[in-house]
Amino acid sequence: MAERTERPGGAEGARRPNIVLILVDDMGFADIGSYGSEIDTPNLDRLAHRGMRFTQMYNCARCCPTRASILTGLYPHQAGVGDMVGNDGIPQYQGFLREDCVTIAEALRPAGYRALMSGKWHVGGPYNIQQPATWTPGDAAHPTPVQRGFDEHWGTLCGAGSYYNPPTLIHNDRFVRPEGDDFYLTDAISDNATEMLARAAGQGSPFFLYVAYTAPHWPLHAPAADVAKYRGRYAGGWDAVRTARHERLKAQGLVDAKWPISPRDEDVPAWADMPDPDYQDALMAAYAAQIDRMDQGIGRIVAKIEQLGLADETLVLFLSDNGGCHEYIRAASSWAARLAVTTRDGRRVRMGDVPGVMPGPEDTYQSYNRAWANVSNTPFRLFKHWVHEGGIATPLIACWPGHIPAGAITGQLAHVIDVLPTCLDAAGAAYPAQRDGQAVTCAEGISLLPTLTGGRGEFERTIFWEHEGNRAVRCGDWKLVSQAAANGRWELYDMRQDRTELHDLAESNAPMTRQLQQRYGAWAERIGALDWARIRRKRSS
Repeated sequence: MAERTERPGGAEGARRPNIVLILVDDMGFADIGSYGSEIDTPNLDRLAHRGMRFTQMYNCARCCPTRASILTGLYPHQAGVGDMVGNDGIPQYQGFLREDCVTIAEALRPAGYRALMSGKWHVGGPYNIQQPATWTPGDAAHPTPVQRGFDEHWGTLCGAGSYYNPPTLIHNDRFVRPEGDDFYLTDAISDNATEMLARAAGQGSPFFLYVAYTAPHWPLHAPAADVAKYRGRYAGGWDAVRTARHERLKAQGLVDAKWPISPRDEDVPAWADMPDPDYQDALMAAYAAQIDRMDQGIGRIVAKIEQLGLADETLVLFLSDNGGCHEYIRAASSWAARLAVTTRDGRRVRMGDVPGVMPGPEDTYQSYNRAWANVSNTPFRLFKHWVHEGGIATPLIACWPGHIPAGAITGQLAHVIDVLPTCLDAAGAAYPAQRDGQAVTCAEGISLLPTLTGGRGEFERTIFWEHEGNRAVRCGDWKLVSQAAANGRWELYDMRQDRTELHDLAESNAPMTRQLQQRYGAWAERIGALDWARIRRKRSS
């Protein structure tokens, strides 16, 4: 049971809560039932209806920058992961967590918490999956979870990979192999998380459990029965599914009815023009099955919390690391060759999105592509990697019975930098001034606990983004945003009137455009976000 202690804003004897942070991978804003989806997610929907949903929660547009940010309360560059996990020899772009930041685990352990992690790390440098002999977890450029505050970790160190034969699978500091004929990574992450919290519950101290799924990131791997459940559900095409999701989002009060759905992405053809609709239905069915299976695992985690009598003293947070992913896996690309693995029994994996090769089995490696990612990000524009709303908007569900009002929805502007301060506030833990004798960078985020517990209404704030030259600043209702491919041209949107970003006001409101440009420039200089062209030149030299 969690110990009794003094909590800020609480009475003497209040229980210090357990904290379960669930992060999913490459899932869009509208991919679960409580955010408008037709995918069956009863366990997440139950958490949503017992807790609070955020309509304006943001991530960092890409998996590893978001993970660095969520763990440290800093912008990714301050944490060392300004781009991906490659090392550019610059502290902001070194590809692994910096020494002058602290993780949630490192901050909570001095407050008496046991810190546990099940799942994907991806903030500890690169791993060439074709060359296992080069893997050096634990060296200076490849820190592991147990070196950054976690008492126990089971999961993967790198990013995406097979769900049946995942690379860099590790338990604490020892590489392990998948066990059992029915091994499936999503299930294994869920089951290890459940076992960890059960062990922790009997140790007399509160726990922080970080559950970091790889689902529903490609490859489209899912058990056949789960895929079959969704076959035919998408036969009406992506426009019909987007429209239905948009209507449900409006009915649930999660998007404003005055915002029209963004047009189908310009690179996506009409459904009627597709020569292989059955294959396209299969792609989305496999993606839906990945989310369904993940929800089943979350249900087991929550059921264990309830079985142990810990529901009322456990704060559960659920969100995604970026929007739906547009990436297309070409069978003959160098990218596919780097990803290629064999099955556990040595068979060659069929790489790439090839019509006729149905997704799901372990000897396939496919993605659901731009068209279905456009559905995932309903009603917004663009995808993972960009900092338009489709790339950065995430669901956030927060559930803590007796503390967070059931069924609540908030429009509070929030960002993943807020997760660490919120966890520390709930735990009554202090933010460390030092780590191993070295001064640390102060957290950039704010605690959302007052919003969660109803003690404070919505308030204005300013947050920023930079990822591979895609830039944005959100200040109150205004958002200034730029695509790297647009040669520095800025777009300006009034988010209260136009969150689907259809009416660019950059020229008609030039004073606001200039003001936000200046704020972005000052932020980028302060945190060390470099001009993306400079990084690209450095890599090519």
